[in-house]
Amino acid sequence: MSRRRRVYKKEEHVDSRYGSPAVARLITTVMKRGKKSLAERVVYTAIDKSREGSDSVDPLEIVNKAVENVRPRLEVRSRRVGGATYQVPMEVTPARQISLAMRWIVKFAGGRKGMPLADALAQELKDAASGQGNAIKKRDDTHKMAQANRAFAHFRW
Repeated sequence: MSRRRRVYKKEEHVDSRYGSPAVARLITTVMKRGKKSLAERVVYTAIDKSREGSDSVDPLEIVNKAVENVRPRLEVRSRRVGGATYQVPMEVTPARQISLAMRWIVKFAGGRKGMPLADALAQELKDAASGQGNAIKKRDDTHKMAQANRAFAHFRW
């Protein structure tokens, strides 16, 4: 967290196909080395593949549901008090919730070996939307860690 000056929110961009800020952020999260057209192709293919087999009309329904399910409500932050470091549970701001959710979904999709990233991302989105998968497990582990350290919640400020 910067101690120098106030951080101003950047304007939200939307993607070209769906006009959704969530998809634009997912594309930015997937992007490596500035290759945005490749990231767009991966994300759009993943969205199309994740819709197969479902009867949903809205193409972004699975993406929004996946991000909503993976968003962490609590996390632990290290706080140094009197020479000791405590893991203090704190609420996560809404912008950080979305950032963490996207990052976890992309990270665990990339960790699925033996398949292209578009297929892995589609599978991870499906799993997260249905309440299972590695990203959901990560959220649960984060919540468990916060729950286990709630004795140090009085160090929050």
